[in-house]
Amino acid sequence: MSGVSVPTPSLDLADPAIDVVELTRRLCDIPSVSGDEQALADAVEAALRALPGLEVTRDGDAVVARTTLGRPERVLLAGHLDTVPLTDPPNLPVRREQHPVDGDVLVGRGTCDMKGGVGVALALARRVSAAGADARRDVTFVFYDHEEVEAARNGLGRLARNAPHLLAADFAVLLEPSSAIVEGGCNGTLRAEVTTTGKAAHSARPWRGRNAIHDAAPVLARLAAYTPREVEVEGLVFREALNAVLVSGGVATNVIPDRCVVTVNYRFAPAVDAAGAEAHVREVLDGFDVRVVDAADGARPGLHLPAAADFVARTGAAPLPKYGWTDVARFSALGVPAVNYGPGDNATAHADDERCRTAEIEQCLQVLSDWLAGGVA
Repeated sequence: MSGVSVPTPSLDLADPAIDVVELTRRLCDIPSVSGDEQALADAVEAALRALPGLEVTRDGDAVVARTTLGRPERVLLAGHLDTVPLTDPPNLPVRREQHPVDGDVLVGRGTCDMKGGVGVALALARRVSAAGADARRDVTFVFYDHEEVEAARNGLGRLARNAPHLLAADFAVLLEPSSAIVEGGCNGTLRAEVTTTGKAAHSARPWRGRNAIHDAAPVLARLAAYTPREVEVEGLVFREALNAVLVSGGVATNVIPDRCVVTVNYRFAPAVDAAGAEAHVREVLDGFDVRVVDAADGARPGLHLPAAADFVARTGAAPLPKYGWTDVARFSALGVPAVNYGPGDNATAHADDERCRTAEIEQCLQVLSDWLAGGVA
């Protein structure tokens, strides 16, 4: 349910009383379930247009704000505006409370995934605007829609098609929840269907047919025996995974099934592209009917680049690989190295008690602010 009725909070970035935690709370309290992001996009656009020194562009419910100082290096900070559906009753408005393990937290839909990161980006836009000509780098801020639904509707993908020049940068940070630790690049993902074909018959006379579900047993056995690879890419070790995730077959309880489909998901290290991943899956499942139905390349970390190395040094923590697929892969496809870095523990994302530590929100703001404004760490 997305239609919870609450007053639209102000995102007045000129008000010094609205710190990054309060800004996050207000962002969350503007419901923005995928497909219903307009009110939040309007509020974000208005807040950014009120800041001097930013060139603001709107594309659907995506908002882009850029400095144009002519610096030799441009970095990009991105976050999605949408959330998964609210609970019933709604887990908004946000509550601020003391958690027995996490301490001071914001609790409610979007706090972790990923309005904590959006709040950090807006607070940074305020600081970058205030720095004016003293800014060390040019910065692009991207706030986009439809991340939590099918890829065809993704606002970042739409921007890449409609206005790729707005996404041009030397390095990008996607403020997805990562517990305030840099997660470099991401694994790619491939989905394939493995089909076995039999012959239908009455289940009382199975010898007259051939059971396609039984014939799928060797497929499952081969997957169960498979040892996932660990692949080092630019100093990070990505763990792969190859699993059966869905099995379908049969038409009735008294019919021997003549068809069975095992859906397989392969999470592959960014050392190879989707074509290389497909070749590996076909090698593992040699002898079976394999049809690839979906695939997306991963992203290399790019941590060797000066801007990235400087950023990682400022976090004070060793970077980790990103095992899941994220929109950093979209930047990688545009030739922009990118990392994941933001407040929030992914374990609470989408949960009914979704929450984010306020200390992580403040920490991410400070680290990114120092990185954007300071000298090399």
